[in-house]
Amino acid sequence: MTRLGAVLGALGLCAAGTIGTSAQELPARGAEAIGVPATAVRPALRRRAQQPPGEGFGGADSAAEAADTLGQTATPPSLPPGTLDLGNGLSFLLNYTGQGAINPVGGIRQGSAWAGQLFFGIDGDLQRLAGIEGGSFHVAVTNRHGRSLAQDSIGNNTSVQEIYGGGQTTRLTLLSYQQKLFDNRLDIEVGRLVANINFLNSPIYCSFQTNSACGNPTFVFKTSNFTFWPVSSWGAHAKGWLTDTVFVHVGAYEVNPLHQQPGDNGLDFSLKGATGAIVPFELGYSTTFANDPLPRNYGIGGWYDASDYADPVRDVTGRAAVLTGLNPMTRFGRSGVYARFDQMVWRPDPTGIQGLTLFGVAMAGTSGRLVEDYFLEIGALQTGTFAGRPYDTVGFVINTQKFSPLALSNIALAQAAIGLDRRVPTQQVMMELNYGIQVTPAIRLTPNLQYIVNPDQTRFPFRPRNIPDAVVVGAKLSVDLFTLAGLASGPGSR
Repeated sequence: MTRLGAVLGALGLCAAGTIGTSAQELPARGAEAIGVPATAVRPALRRRAQQPPGEGFGGADSAAEAADTLGQTATPPSLPPGTLDLGNGLSFLLNYTGQGAINPVGGIRQGSAWAGQLFFGIDGDLQRLAGIEGGSFHVAVTNRHGRSLAQDSIGNNTSVQEIYGGGQTTRLTLLSYQQKLFDNRLDIEVGRLVANINFLNSPIYCSFQTNSACGNPTFVFKTSNFTFWPVSSWGAHAKGWLTDTVFVHVGAYEVNPLHQQPGDNGLDFSLKGATGAIVPFELGYSTTFANDPLPRNYGIGGWYDASDYADPVRDVTGRAAVLTGLNPMTRFGRSGVYARFDQMVWRPDPTGIQGLTLFGVAMAGTSGRLVEDYFLEIGALQTGTFAGRPYDTVGFVINTQKFSPLALSNIALAQAAIGLDRRVPTQQVMMELNYGIQVTPAIRLTPNLQYIVNPDQTRFPFRPRNIPDAVVVGAKLSVDLFTLAGLASGPGSR
């Protein structure tokens, strides 16, 4: 608690928060032209306006956008989810997203798994509800359930179903107050938050099912205590727009291993068990369809993990934990940096969202005893595929995780202990090709094909053979339930 308080105090973030967004919103006429009802997009303001949903590196601006940016809605990137708007400042989102996967080839064994999440979110505009200019609140409750194919069958430590994890239970995932100031130039949020809906995030990433890309690039979770959906803790972040396209963003989030225990419901608001805080930061450049015919996002940033973590090799006595079986030594403090981009490179209709976007990420650790050295990713997403399919998408992503000498030394020590001396792969390469089908305005189905080269065996250091390369056949189903019931609109609604 002392370390956590010191970090929060040093940053001056006891009441600091999110992010404003970059450009004027899509006018109602333009929204209707791309299949979004005019009621889904608020009129442009003379002050700095909200960024259109599904665009930018700015992070989620509401509970509905949190679900959207994590791929937990039935809409493609750049279109808002199907929310039920009561017209008085309150809006609701109810969504079910499930992901199935089988590995007919490779892994430790063949198998299948299904994992899913039920999401319910509430967003309240306090200016309309209570006359508090620029104020809003956000609430989200999730239920996660199911199994992980990577954990049960493949054997590697990066899931092929992003929706799995964070405790297969019902929990309070988001409870926050947000305040916009200085004509929306400064945006502040504080409460029960998760870092990964605000930082290192893009709606493009969760057009994919693989957890190596979706959510956030997996490197940040392997090398820090970056907090992740749906496990919330105390946090705050603030984003300021230096110009209409340039922003700076900083935050601090409590690190508390107790919140990650099975069955945790997110209702323990105490700091008991906290070991420090994670402090992410980013300097970014962002445009949208409203101010750029080919929207683009560029960001450089990093994090300082001012919290405890387990040494990847040494036990409490300083010997190799993989051989002694004793608890690992506790360390404090890690850091990393990244650069990322996405850039639309082709847009056949200047009034539509359809087109081709390229994206990429490069990440590396800068301090601490880390299990990975670097992470590289490149991909492409095409929105609008065939005639009459304006909201379908086709995407491809490939990334590599380079394991550190520390991580590999565990395997080498274990292998030597059983009398083996063999080559252990130093990188795990994961890729996915998918096609997103807008079945109805309420239902989106995304079949996908994934391939894993050199599935890592950091979980099984004594395994005498490398885990065979794995082929994964998957499918993601997302249903916006208010849209399904006719209470909200989705892509192509009439």
